[in-house]
Amino acid sequence: MDDAQQNWMVKSFNFAEEALEAGEVPVGCIMVYNDEIIAVGRNEVNETKNATRHAEIVAIDQVLKWSKAHEIHSADVFHKTVLYVTVEPCIMCAGALRQVGIPLVIFGCYNDRFGGCGSILSVHDANITSLGPSFQSVGGIMKDRAVELLKKFYQGENPNAPEEKRKSKKEESN
Repeated sequence: MDDAQQNWMVKSFNFAEEALEAGEVPVGCIMVYNDEIIAVGRNEVNETKNATRHAEIVAIDQVLKWSKAHEIHSADVFHKTVLYVTVEPCIMCAGALRQVGIPLVIFGCYNDRFGGCGSILSVHDANITSLGPSFQSVGGIMKDRAVELLKKFYQGENPNAPEEKRKSKKEESN
């Protein structure tokens, strides 16, 4: 990874930290087009009560708005955009990234529960042409920092979790 890519990755962590401060799973991302950040995202699942508002989906929506505002066809933008995200995209997000045609995803830690770029499923390069073009993914970049943020989140209690889940977590720690 070159210095520019390292710098972009560092910027994605700003949004993961924002997510953590907002009580969200700390995942943050940026989308870079022509050496410019045109979209950012962080998880917004808890605050919107919408399970699809992952960082990558938030950023995809911003690229669509950016493209419209700049009168550029969004497909042309997505095909030349790199996503930097702190955690491996989940299966849902990997599918969405294929749909829009992102060519490269650089991520921090692997997602051993829901990862769509090799940990659970390889959505990013599966031979399923109806999903859209496959994309390259490079993982493990600044993974320790990503894991630390996740640990901070999971040490606390999710106030949006159902009561029975919170009780079982308390019981496990006793």
